[in-house]
Amino acid sequence: MKLQRSSGVLVHPTSFPSPYGIGDLGESAFKFIDFLQSTNQKLWQILPLGPTSYGDSPYQSFSTFAGNTLLISLDVLVKEGYLSSSDLDHIPNFDMQKVDYGDVIEFKKPLFKKAYDKFKGSATSKQKKNYKNFCDKSDFWLRDYTLFISLKQYFIKIRRFAGKNEEYNEFFSRYSKLMEQNSIDDCYFGAVWNSWPRDVKNRDENSLEYWSKELAYDIELEKFLQYEFFRQWHDLKDYANKRDIKVIGDIPIFVSPDSSDTWSHKELFFLDKEGTPTVVAGVPPDYFSEDGQLWGNPLYDWKANKKENYAWWVSRVAETLKIVDIVRIDHFRGFESYWAVKFGEKTAKQGKWEKGVGKELFDVLENQLGTLNIIAEDLGVITDEVIELRDSCALPGMKILQFAFGGDSRNLYLPHNIDTTNSVIYTGTHDNDTTIGWYKTASDKAKDQLRRYMNSPVDNPAWDLMRLAYSSTCAYCIIPLQDIMELGEDCRMNTPGVGAGNWQFRYTAQMLEVLQIKERLLYLTEFYNR
Repeated sequence: MKLQRSSGVLVHPTSFPSPYGIGDLGESAFKFIDFLQSTNQKLWQILPLGPTSYGDSPYQSFSTFAGNTLLISLDVLVKEGYLSSSDLDHIPNFDMQKVDYGDVIEFKKPLFKKAYDKFKGSATSKQKKNYKNFCDKSDFWLRDYTLFISLKQYFIKIRRFAGKNEEYNEFFSRYSKLMEQNSIDDCYFGAVWNSWPRDVKNRDENSLEYWSKELAYDIELEKFLQYEFFRQWHDLKDYANKRDIKVIGDIPIFVSPDSSDTWSHKELFFLDKEGTPTVVAGVPPDYFSEDGQLWGNPLYDWKANKKENYAWWVSRVAETLKIVDIVRIDHFRGFESYWAVKFGEKTAKQGKWEKGVGKELFDVLENQLGTLNIIAEDLGVITDEVIELRDSCALPGMKILQFAFGGDSRNLYLPHNIDTTNSVIYTGTHDNDTTIGWYKTASDKAKDQLRRYMNSPVDNPAWDLMRLAYSSTCAYCIIPLQDIMELGEDCRMNTPGVGAGNWQFRYTAQMLEVLQIKERLLYLTEFYNR
């Protein structure tokens, strides 16, 4: 992928202003694109768009193919005729600067059902045709996902009333030596698929047919919501592309253990006969955590994937490139070697490095999909072998300025040591603190080095680091919106290793409309030829 010198902003759609408790794909999303155009930005980077599971992380999704229906705009549903304006008369008093996912689900879910009922009863012939076309083209993943999520919701409802019965006791005895009591309860009452009755868990053909009929309404509702999500998303992406703005999407290297992907493709992962991962993903102790990070994702059986010529991966990347222009693959180093932790370990300390699939996967992807518009997230424990793999695949890597200070002049993240234009530079990412928050807690050595590097007192660390990023020779420069707005640590998107309180950041419309922000951002863009 050849990168043209340009700049852009990192912000996820959940952060957009909205009266409905969470950002969506409605008016505020289009106004954000207008903001990018007015400041001559050419890139918009987002996080994964999949439906989030327990913990609300976009990196732990119920499906690698499906969309997060919480992002569906209710106002657009009104315009489409699926809801009336009076349906939105009683909006809860949502926090305008934080997402409460539970409250949002409770508010939106009955409105989605109402919209589907209206669609089913009065959709135009054109709408019906578009819906059918979507279902036909997406059937290879849509059928499994909509049955998966409908089964999950059904068992959650049933178990809430049944309590700890014989079925629960069987599940508990199976995992009592591997998991804590609260984790067992979360899995069972959250209806993780490996807790389902054996016939449907193992995808017995008669069982799938039975449940497809039994849950027909719920399945069709979920299909409609996926159709509407992707319809709204493509409208927004087309709007951005027509203004010469490219969208950078995100693919997590791993998938959630509780996902349609693992349920419908068990053979591609290291799972036992009960559907339990035998080894799980994570990273060893690092900058973010002294215990490492125990992600818990099942690991790929690469030999099994190879037997199918990596067909699932080809579909995954191909479908993502239909909804974005460029893909950032998270945890790229896992393709060279990955940190494998035995299921049941309490931390990631006791893992070991295992050899990954290497260049072979990317050769197959390129052979079948053509030039790969992929950015490699090459952060963390990076070896010469990882760099060699990245470069042999001709993929741009990432440079993080918050990692540049506090060491010596040979630090590879310092701008004078970045020796390629085939890189993407950031002040920080969604996993970093905001730059204001970072500078507040940075060591005296790091602060002093930054002041000397900038040859200035660093009165505004966010914009000073932005200036360094914009002035660098890196082809792409991406800035988190929080840094542009000079926001503190309470506005960071995610704190790795911390299970609660993440992915909640929102901004208000007024925060984006500050004239000074637009003028200063446009100045940097033009001054540094981006």
